[in-house]
Amino acid sequence: VQLQASGGGLVQAGGSLGLSCGTSERTFRTFGRYDMGWFRQAPGKEREFVAAIRWSGESTAYADSVKGRFTISRDNAKNTVDLRMNSLKPEDTAVYYCAAKSRFGTGSLSYTPEYAYWGQGTLVTVSS
Repeated sequence: VQLQASGGGLVQAGGSLGLSCGTSERTFRTFGRYDMGWFRQAPGKEREFVAAIRWSGESTAYADSVKGRFTISRDNAKNTVDLRMNSLKPEDTAVYYCAAKSRFGTGSLSYTPEYAYWGQGTLVTVSS
């Protein structure tokens, strides 16, 4: 699975930004087989879970730090998964990555080791 993330940029604190992740054409037929997640890595910190959504879109999970501010969604017909980020804070500054894991995995949506496929990151910078 080849993933491509886009939508990063510079935004002021309190502002909003949307990220999108799509798949390459050769994998579009299998996109619906994967749970999808967003992760981020701030400078000098480890990569952390942000949000994820089941292959069917029926359930989602969020890190406590973004709950109520970020919304993950997916469109299997368009092979995209989006992350809408509202009320952004300077501490949200990071490189954001989308990732995919098989829908047959046994772990929870936030269980990072099961995410086998990763896209390149997109930088989000929130100024104070």
